[in-house]
Amino acid sequence: MNGQPFRVLFSDKLTVRLAVGGLLLAGSLGSCSPLRLLRPGQRLLSQVRIAGEQKADAERLQTLVQQKPNSTFPLPKVAIYQLGRFFYNEERIRGKLEDDRTRFSQLIKQAGTDSARVGQLLTKRERHVRRHQLALDRGNAIMRLGEPPVIYDSSLTATSVEQLGIFLKSKGFFRSSVAATDTVPTRRFAPLRLFALQSPFRTDSQRVTVTYHIHEGPAFHYSQLDYDIADTTVARRVLASQPQSLLRVGDRYDEEVVGNERARIENLLKNQGFYDFRQQYVTLEADTSFVPATVRLRTLIADPPRGNQHRLYTIRHVNFITDAGIVRFGRERDTLVRDSVYYLSYRHRFGTKTLDRKLEVRPGDAYSLLNTQLTQRQLASLDMFRFSTVTYRRVRGPEAARDSARGLLDATINASPAKKFQETVEGGATYVAELVGPFANLRLKVRNVFGGAELLEFGVRAGFEGQYDITGNNNERGSTTLNSQLTTQLGANVNLVLPQFLVPWRPNRYLTRYNPRTRLNASYTYVQRPDYTRTNVEGTFDYLWQRSAFHQYVFTPLDVSIIRTADLSARFDSILQNLRFQQGSPLYRSFDNLFIPSLNVTSLFNSNDFNETRDAKYLRLFVEVGGLTRRLYQQQPLVSYTNDLKNNKLKIYDFGKITADYRRYYKLTPRTYFVYRLAGGLATALTSTNITSVAKDGSRSTETAYLVPYDKYLFAGGSSSVRAWKPRRLGLGSYTQYKYDPNDPSQFLRINGSLVRDYNLEQPGEVLLEGNVEYRFPLYSFINGALFTDVGNVWALRPNAQQPGAQFKVNEFYRQLAVGSGFGFRFDFTFLILRLDVATKVYDPTAPGSKWAIRKFSFREDQTAFNLGIGYPF
Repeated sequence: MNGQPFRVLFSDKLTVRLAVGGLLLAGSLGSCSPLRLLRPGQRLLSQVRIAGEQKADAERLQTLVQQKPNSTFPLPKVAIYQLGRFFYNEERIRGKLEDDRTRFSQLIKQAGTDSARVGQLLTKRERHVRRHQLALDRGNAIMRLGEPPVIYDSSLTATSVEQLGIFLKSKGFFRSSVAATDTVPTRRFAPLRLFALQSPFRTDSQRVTVTYHIHEGPAFHYSQLDYDIADTTVARRVLASQPQSLLRVGDRYDEEVVGNERARIENLLKNQGFYDFRQQYVTLEADTSFVPATVRLRTLIADPPRGNQHRLYTIRHVNFITDAGIVRFGRERDTLVRDSVYYLSYRHRFGTKTLDRKLEVRPGDAYSLLNTQLTQRQLASLDMFRFSTVTYRRVRGPEAARDSARGLLDATINASPAKKFQETVEGGATYVAELVGPFANLRLKVRNVFGGAELLEFGVRAGFEGQYDITGNNNERGSTTLNSQLTTQLGANVNLVLPQFLVPWRPNRYLTRYNPRTRLNASYTYVQRPDYTRTNVEGTFDYLWQRSAFHQYVFTPLDVSIIRTADLSARFDSILQNLRFQQGSPLYRSFDNLFIPSLNVTSLFNSNDFNETRDAKYLRLFVEVGGLTRRLYQQQPLVSYTNDLKNNKLKIYDFGKITADYRRYYKLTPRTYFVYRLAGGLATALTSTNITSVAKDGSRSTETAYLVPYDKYLFAGGSSSVRAWKPRRLGLGSYTQYKYDPNDPSQFLRINGSLVRDYNLEQPGEVLLEGNVEYRFPLYSFINGALFTDVGNVWALRPNAQQPGAQFKVNEFYRQLAVGSGFGFRFDFTFLILRLDVATKVYDPTAPGSKWAIRKFSFREDQTAFNLGIGYPF
C-alpha cells in the first residue's frame, strides 16, 4: 500500500485458491434460501411496486410503504443472515448467559465487603450479559451484518394503503384512490443457483409481490385566495406581505405548503412586534364546492380570547449580563450603560463597544424574532461565551402601557463566558514510505486578549515523516524498491481574529449583521531532508464576512510569502536540472528564493453539514492575482546562481489564478446519497520573465519564460481528486514521464530495452478539469460504502517541445481525460469520519500504447491506489 507491488499476496497459486474460495462462497450463498426460515402459512415479501402515479412524488410514496423487501445491494443481506444462522445456537447462548450470571454471582459473594472488587465484577457481568443478550435478540455477528427475512404482513399493507391515500389528498388529489394486490411470482431468475449446480430459474409459491395501484384523479388548483382578518392592524401587515406569500392562484393544493404559509405569517408578525402571536391563530379553509377541480382558500386569523386585540410590543430596557452563571455572595453586579443598554458584570472584562455592535435587540425598537435570533448568532460567532440566551419579560402593573393594543418588554441577555485559555496537545505517529514518523502539535487559544473580544491562537508543531525520493529515482538499476528517508518538519503560526473590520474609518453599524471579522495570520515552516533544507514564511491579512448562514466571503488584500532554500545537495541539483532541460519540469523553481505578494478573493457557499447528510449544494470560487508591482522594485533579467542558492536574491513572478469547485448532494433515502463534483482552474503568468543562470564555472545563459510560483500551479490526483493516481501525480495531458538511470542521470532508465515510467514525479499544470461521481449507501451500523468514478487531468497552456501532448487543446482535451473507478468504506463515528478508498485506473491518457489500463488490472502501485483519509473526499 506504500507504493510497493503486492507480489506475494497475488501470486498465481493464491489467485487460484481465492478463485476457488470465491466460487465455494458464492455457491453457499446461493444455497442459503431464506424460505427455509418461514413457518407454515408465512410468505416472504419479495418486491413492492407502486403503479399509476403520474404527478405525485414517487419517492415520497415509496417512503410511506410500511413494509419493504430485503436489501440486495450491494450484497444479498438476507443470504448473509441465513449464512449466519448455520453457526447460531440459541440454546448454547442461553446456557452461556446463565453460566456467566451464576459465576459472577459467586465471585461477587466471595468479594464480600471489598467495594472496589465488587464494582469491577458488576461491570464485567454487565458487559458479558449485554453481549449475550445482543446475540439472543439480533443474532450473531454474521446475522447482524445481514437482515432477517421480511415476512409479509397484510395488515401493514392495509395501513400503507391508508397512508398513501392520506398523502395523495394532502397533495390536492381529493378524488384519488389506492388499492393493493399481492401476487405470487411464477418464475424468478436466480443466477447464484448456478454455483450450486441448480437451474437459474425457479417458481416460488412462498414469495409475494405487493403492487399499490394509484388512481390520482384530477389535481385541484387554487382558483381564489381570500383573507378574513378581524384585527385591522394585523390585516394591514399580512395583506402588505402578499407578494411573499407561498400560495399562488393556479398552484396545486398542497397541505405542506399551507403549513409553511402559516409559519410564514407567524414569523412575519413576530418580526413586526407581535410577541404573543402564535401559529394557532391562523386557519386556512379549503372549499371545493364551486368549479370542479378548484379550491377556494380562505386565510382566517382569529383574535385572542376574551375579545382582546393582538398587542404590539416595544422593548423598554435591555440588560446584558456578561458573566451569567457566576455567583458572588454579598456582591451586586456593576452596571455600565452604552447606547441605552445596561451591561452588568461583577468585573467588566469585555469592551462594551464590541458587544454593542453585536446587539440587534435595542431599547425603543419593536420586538422582532429575527433580531433576537441574529443577536444570538452574532454573540455565538465571537467564540467568547459558552452559551448566550435572550429572554423577555412583559411589563405589567403601573409601568405598563395604558393602550391595550400596545405592550412593553424588558429584554435580558445572559451570556456565560468561556475559559480565557484553551490548550490542545496532540501526539502520534505516521507510517509513510515504510517508516514510522512521530509528531506533536501544541495549540493555545487566548480569548478576549485586549478586552475587545479578540481571539489569539498560537500553534507549534514538530515531527518526522517518511517520504520517498521526491524525483522517484531508484537506488539501483532495475530495482523496484524506492528510497525511503525521514524528513524533519518544524512549524509555528500565530493567528489574531478581530470581531470587526480593521479599517481607518468608522464602519457602518449595518455591516454587523454580516458578522464581519479581520484576521491576521503569520506562519513559519522549516523542512530538512537529506537533499535540501527549505523555509517558508507567510503572512496574510484577511477580511471575512457572511452573507447568510451558508455563504461566506474572504477578501485578502495582502498575502505575502517568502520561500528560501538554505541548502541543496549536488546530486539533487543535478536531478532537478535534468528534469528541467530534458523534460521541461518546473520542479526546480520550488527550490529557488522567491517573494510572492498577492491579493485574492474567495466566495464559499455550503448548505451541507459536517456529516454531509443533507440535500445540499457547494460552490467555491477563488481568484488570485500576484506580483503586479514587481516592475517597481525589481529589474530584469533576474540572476540565479545555481551554486549559491542561499545568497540568491528573492525573485518575484506576476501571475493570475482562478479556480471553481461545484458539488451537488442528492439525498435519495435517509442513508443513501448521490453526489457529483465539477472542478476547474487556470493559473498563468501575466508577463514573461528573463532569467540569467550563472553556473559553477561562471558561464551564463539567459532564457525568457512565463513563470508561475511552483505552489500556485494546479495539480490532479490524490484522495480528494482522481483517486486512482497518487497525490499531484496525474498529467500532463497525454505526456508520458519516464525515470532516469541512477548511474547516468542524463539518460532514461531502461529495463530489457524498454523505458520505465515514472509514477512518483509531481505534475504541475496550468489548466485543471475534474469531475467526480459517487454513490453512498449504508453497509452495517456505522459503516457506509461508496462506489465512485473520477475523471480529470491537468495541462500546460503553452507548447513545450520537451513535453509532447501536454498542451491544452480544445479539440483534443476530452480524449486526454483520465478515468479511475473504485469503492470505499466510511466509518462514521459522528464526530469523526474515517475513509478508505480503493481506486484503480480505467483509462490512462499518459500510458504508451493502449490507454485502457483496466485491461491490465492488478493491485500494483502503478495501477491501483489505496487512500486513507479523514472526512469525505468532497
